[in-house]
Amino acid sequence: MEEQNIDNQLNIELSEDVAEGTYSNLAVITHSNTEFVIDFIRVMPGVPKARVKSRIILTPEHAKRLLNALEDNIEKFEAVNGRIKIPEEGQSFPMNFGGPTAQA
Repeated sequence: MEEQNIDNQLNIELSEDVAEGTYSNLAVITHSNTEFVIDFIRVMPGVPKARVKSRIILTPEHAKRLLNALEDNIEKFEAVNGRIKIPEEGQSFPMNFGGPTAQA
């Protein structure tokens, strides 16, 4: 019997509609003892209501792998592009996006 060399490669398919992506500027993360839930939300200026655009549910182990992958990618990004600046603690998320208030 001939020994087969099986590669442990995963063939990942990316459809055109998924490849376009979904814009999100807010994420809400909750968890239970068995899963992490990440809701990706798009907040629009002047609109008091926002809708969840995508929900991802992960096991705790996969959530930790995602955290490690994000940390690695942020380090690589900052090495090329400089430090990403975020508001200090206590400063709120800018809901007005810094632009003029809309009037009808």
